[in-house]
Amino acid sequence: MAEETTYATPYDEPGHESDLKRSITGKQLFFYTLGDVLGSGIYVLIGLVAAAVGGAFWIAFAVGVTVAAITGTAYAELVTKYPQAAGAALYVNKAFGNKVLTFLITVSFLSSSFAAAGALADGFSSYFATLWPGPPALLVTLGFIVVLSIINFIGITESVVINMLMAFVEIAGLMIVLITAIWFIAEGNADFATLTEFETAGGTSPALAILAGVALSFFAMTGFENTANVAEETIDPYRSFPRSLIGGMITAGVIYVLVSMAAALTVSIDDLAASPAALLEVIEKGILPINVEFMSTLFSVIAMIAITNTTLVAVVTQPRILYGMAKEDVVPGVFAKIHPSRRSPWVGLLFSGAVVCALLVVGTVAPNVEGASLIERLSLVTVVFLLFIYALVIISCLKLRGHDESEKTYRANTFLLFVGLLGNVAILGYVIYDDPTSLYWCAGLVAVGVVLFLIEYLFGKRNRPPGAERGDPTSAQGTES
Repeated sequence: MAEETTYATPYDEPGHESDLKRSITGKQLFFYTLGDVLGSGIYVLIGLVAAAVGGAFWIAFAVGVTVAAITGTAYAELVTKYPQAAGAALYVNKAFGNKVLTFLITVSFLSSSFAAAGALADGFSSYFATLWPGPPALLVTLGFIVVLSIINFIGITESVVINMLMAFVEIAGLMIVLITAIWFIAEGNADFATLTEFETAGGTSPALAILAGVALSFFAMTGFENTANVAEETIDPYRSFPRSLIGGMITAGVIYVLVSMAAALTVSIDDLAASPAALLEVIEKGILPINVEFMSTLFSVIAMIAITNTTLVAVVTQPRILYGMAKEDVVPGVFAKIHPSRRSPWVGLLFSGAVVCALLVVGTVAPNVEGASLIERLSLVTVVFLLFIYALVIISCLKLRGHDESEKTYRANTFLLFVGLLGNVAILGYVIYDDPTSLYWCAGLVAVGVVLFLIEYLFGKRNRPPGAERGDPTSAQGTES
């Protein structure tokens, strides 16, 4: 039975002050959301989605972004109640008061970050191979993670301004694709009937094909949940969050749908499905009256920058999640170690890098057994974790109705929340049904978190002061497991 939880609205709480400065405007928050959602999923997954659906694969992106945007309204409501940098774990804890469930949410979010970093690293290697095909893909992916870990150790962290700049770079690459398609259409070469074609293997129905495409495309929709982590730094979050969060997601969704249509109109579905760098196929068609080699190189560089930015966000986040868990005595206290000069959580950084590299090594060998590519496997594992988290966030939003509300609190549409919950559960159910192997990967990652917890539980409390309880932040300070 869950412990009874008392609630207090942070805004209304006397003396409540955040340690973080409120400096993020609504416009900055919009681009922060846009940059996080756009990320680089579209650069690395569009070929897989096209293979699953056919020429009408833009529908999968449209459905996916709709479900994600509805989930975003739940985040918007909860952020206006609890504007703290904790996200889903805070909301689930507020709703259920269950430490085991809160732990599972935190570990799931950490695990999704591990899997996403691995998938993006594989996507990076595909574009890297177009510039230098020599090194093996596994060597490139491992080197990519190592380099980003070193950058993180030095102290390069994500900021709203950097995220805005990177969003413009990501959009620039997608705009090249859209301009190419417009030029192609203007020349009268486009066959719009392609956009309604379903080319599925084994006679799969269009509905199931779309669901399969949504499951893959949903990887490109994620990232908006990170916006909740800057809640304490946002000016007037009551007003800014709902507009910026939902507006950013809808804008990203429109861009995704247009880019999907552009790719389908300019390149055959077979070519898109067969290419590990599918969007590059659009550029290499030579439609624009510009040197193809130059444009291909430019686009590959833009794609790698976009992938690097998104992966860096994950690499920065992972050790900080472990740091927070260590401060609450949930994992060994060694993860709370900060490097004396670089001020980085270096133990968590080393551990996180090792986990991602292990996923890459195992995932490179696994296709010989499973038949799924590395990027497809890790993308689906990421989606399974995040769909689980999103569903619980929506449930938490509904369960917390009537708590900590004021006239300024944003209220999401209840009917749409149920639609979003159904959508998340349906996509999750399909992924598990169609690819049960993904659960083994998920179980393995969760097991890593459980092992860390058991180590802390069995050995860490020996260093805890008498009478101190697990979860008391003061008991974690100055102790090591």
